[in-house]
Amino acid sequence: MELRLLERVRDVDRDAWNALVGPDDSPFVEWTWLDCLEEAGCVGPGTGWLPRHLALFDGKDLVAAAPAYIKGNSEGEFVFDWSWADLSHKLGEEYYPKLVVAVPFTPATGARALVDPGRDRDETAQLFARVTATLTDELGLSGAHVLFPSDAEVDAWTLGGMMRRSGVQYHWSNRGFSTFEDFLATLPSKKRTQIRRERSQPARDKVTIATLTPDELTPAHATAMYDLYLTTVDKYFYGRRYLNERFFQLVASRFGERLAWVLARDARGKPIAGAFNVQRGSVLYGRYWGTFVDMPFLHFNVCFYHGIDAAIRGGLATFNPGAGGEHKRVRGFAPTLTHSAHHLRSPRMRSIVEPFLARERRAVTELIETERREAEGR
Repeated sequence: MELRLLERVRDVDRDAWNALVGPDDSPFVEWTWLDCLEEAGCVGPGTGWLPRHLALFDGKDLVAAAPAYIKGNSEGEFVFDWSWADLSHKLGEEYYPKLVVAVPFTPATGARALVDPGRDRDETAQLFARVTATLTDELGLSGAHVLFPSDAEVDAWTLGGMMRRSGVQYHWSNRGFSTFEDFLATLPSKKRTQIRRERSQPARDKVTIATLTPDELTPAHATAMYDLYLTTVDKYFYGRRYLNERFFQLVASRFGERLAWVLARDARGKPIAGAFNVQRGSVLYGRYWGTFVDMPFLHFNVCFYHGIDAAIRGGLATFNPGAGGEHKRVRGFAPTLTHSAHHLRSPRMRSIVEPFLARERRAVTELIETERREAEGR
């Protein structure tokens, strides 16, 4: 068995990598998605994300892999450790560079240890956990961080010696709904009325909303989606242009079978808003949204209601619209536990962070339980 650090995902065969991706894993760990990020220059030298993918070989055969990057900052991770970096600085220790096992700019839960179906996934994840601890020593890194592993996989990383961290997102789950009205029937009257009013607004504004099929994707659509993406990231002081137009063009041409891009058009057929959705298996993922106009409830319709309706019509189990958003909760999305796992090389840092994580996990669990009790009692 040999572990190699890959400077780009193209250092291994696409089919060999994808053979490790399970049927329930997210699309964001597929070879093509990672390769598009690298080819477009969204990750690589000068970006703060230097690919060093973990690849485990048995002879010439790739038997396990994990997307991994050496980070010179904490940008684009969505598991916030800025305070840890500040603490490290106060202790006179360097926090960067560090190693992250993650998908860049993508707070979507899924497998991080990609394993040959004939091998034990938990055992391999534990092996990777031990290996990353060794790598931090050999490479002079402050630590290693596994972001948004699945519920089952986080146990393996922690059994391998890493500290567990909890977070919360708001996801929508399909409880066997046949229609959107079936879903609304599970909500209290006040919310049903509110959502029906908001859903009817696009028709009053003569706006149509539709999901583009893979056959419909064109370079013009990719440009439009990129321009829409910019309207959001440029709007807020914390926004970052992590992606470029080249990435949008590449995924449109090479990853179209996974894309479920949503476009809203005005009465003349001109695109005015859109959502960058991706689908694999039974899960729909919402990534980015943007709009060229300011219209009532357009955001909720493009990003939430259209996705819920598409999930119901397609028989999907989950709609994961991404990080943040109390406004999602009042529109039928439920609090959902997310995870990360962390190794800190500094004993002083670990002695301070570990009890903090225990308190944070209790607070997150209490938050989720409280919100679920409130939802059940509505």
